[in-house]
Amino acid sequence: MLPEGELTNIEHTLASTDTDSEACLMLRQRFPHLAWICCEASDITQSPFHRLGQFDLHLLDSGGHCAQITNDPQRATGIVLAKRSGNS
Repeated sequence: MLPEGELTNIEHTLASTDTDSEACLMLRQRFPHLAWICCEASDITQSPFHRLGQFDLHLLDSGGHCAQITNDPQRATGIVLAKRSGNS
């Protein structure tokens, strides 16, 4: 479960990164209690929970047998940060 306000803090942190390459590292360091997956947006077929700049945020639910994308912050145990290419 994402604590209340955590998504807002993640969005503010992502918006304050100087370069795309440091975004995932910064988020992992600032929110170590969450699972983080960083990939290209073309690797994910689901619609994002939020779009921020060049990134799509997907909520990750790893509470069951298999990890899956969810749109329910109450079930989220992590974030998939998917970087879109310039033409996405």
